Amino acid sequence: MNACNYEPVDNRKGERRVSRRRFLQFTLGFSFLATLAGVLTPIIGYLWPPSRGAGATGGRALVGNTKDIPPGEAKVVSVGGVPVLLLNHGGDIKAFDGICTHFSCVVEWDAEGQYILCPCHDARFNAVTGAVISGPAPAPLPSFAISLEGEDIYVEV
Repeated sequence: MNACNYEPVDNRKGERRVSRRRFLQFTLGFSFLATLAGVLTPIIGYLWPPSRGAGATGGRALVGNTKDIPPGEAKVVSVGGVPVLLLNHGGDIKAFDGICTHFSCVVEWDAEGQYILCPCHDARFNAVTGAVISGPAPAPLPSFAISLEGEDIYVEV
């Protein structure tokens, strides 16, 4: 009897057992596929960023006071559950969507560089227009309409 052709037979009704070789082939194949999926998933997510839902719609919200944001400073406020970056750029107050268009991280103000920064992947946005300066962000930051009543700042979302 040749050892290579030997297939163990279980004594219960002549059923075949899984050989050690077959078990190892299955285990290695599964491990390879799991590793491949673990590597490809973030690559695909990077190339096709997730789309955002509609979020809060319509409405005007009081978000602060002009005294809260001195020139050259910014702050992130929540408007209807959506982060909004309020920015006082030389006396001109702007409001941008506070979520990066790349991977939906909350952006922040870099006072030293005078630009909007996404801390996740170093995307940078123009403080006046919201346009992408550098980094992986595929689109500019959307802006919101601002209205000032005295010293109160209102954002139209």
